[in-house]
Amino acid sequence: MNRRRPRRSASAEELLTTLQQLTTQARHEVQLHQARVELAEALQQELLPVGLPSLPGLQSAARYSPARSGLDIGGDWYDGFPLPDGTLGFAIGDVQGHDVEAAAFMGQIRIGMRAIAATTADPGEIVGRTNDLLLSIDATLLATCTFVRFDPRAGELRTARAGHVAAVWATTDGRSGITQDVGGLPLGVAEEKYPVTRHRLTAPGAFVLVTDGVVEGPSFPIDEGLDAVVRLVAARASASAEALADEVMQTAERTGHQDDAAVLVLRHKGFPAGSG
Repeated sequence: MNRRRPRRSASAEELLTTLQQLTTQARHEVQLHQARVELAEALQQELLPVGLPSLPGLQSAARYSPARSGLDIGGDWYDGFPLPDGTLGFAIGDVQGHDVEAAAFMGQIRIGMRAIAATTADPGEIVGRTNDLLLSIDATLLATCTFVRFDPRAGELRTARAGHVAAVWATTDGRSGITQDVGGLPLGVAEEKYPVTRHRLTAPGAFVLVTDGVVEGPSFPIDEGLDAVVRLVAARASASAEALADEVMQTAERTGHQDDAAVLVLRHKGFPAGSG
C-alpha cells in the first residue's frame, strides 16, 4: 500500500524535443569552435612574415603547416629580418597551447624579439630580454624558441636556444649532425641566462631549424624524427633553400603529426677561415 507509483516514462514527443535541443546545442558548439579555429589560422598566417631576407652567400626559406585536425593551430612561428649592423636575425618557436590565445601570444613574442634585436647584437641577451618582457606582463603561456644571428663578415651563425628542438646541419663535403647547443628554460618560466653558441660556416651547406611538429608524432619519437631530417639534409645539402624547406616539411607528414609544424632553412655558401 505504501509503494511509490512508478514514474511515467517520457513520451515519444518529449524524447524528440530533448534530442532536438541537444542537436541544436551541439551544432552551435561545433560552429563556435570552427569559428575560433578559422580565426586562429587567419591570425597565425597574418602574423607570419611574407618573405625572409637574404644576403650574398646565404639563402633563407621557411614553411608552415597548420595542424591536421584543426585543433592545434596557433602555436608555431618563424621570422627573419635585417639588423642595423648589417647582420640578419632569424627565429623559430612554438607556443604552449593553441587556438586564438596562442596565435596572439606568438605575435607578442615575435614583435618583442624584433624590437629587442634592433638594440643588441647578442642572441643570448635578445632571448633573455624577450623572456623578461613576457615575465613582466605576467604571461600565462610558455614558448620555446631559437634565435639565430647571421654575420656575413665573420661567416658564422650565433645561436641562443630557449627550450627548443635542436637544429640540424649538413655540409656538401659529407658532414652532418644535430647541434649540441647548451640552452635555457622556455620563455615565460623564470628569469634565465641564455648561452650563445657559435657555428662557423666554413663549408657550403645548410642549417635547418624545425618545431617539434616536424619531427615528433604518433608514427615515431622525436629522436627518430631528427635522425630522419639529418639524413635528408645530408643528402640534399646542395639543394636550394626553397627546395630543402619543402622536403623537410614532408618529414612532418611521415610522423603523422597532429600539431603545427614549421621549418626554417638557412642555405650558405661556406666561408673559409680568415675570409671575414
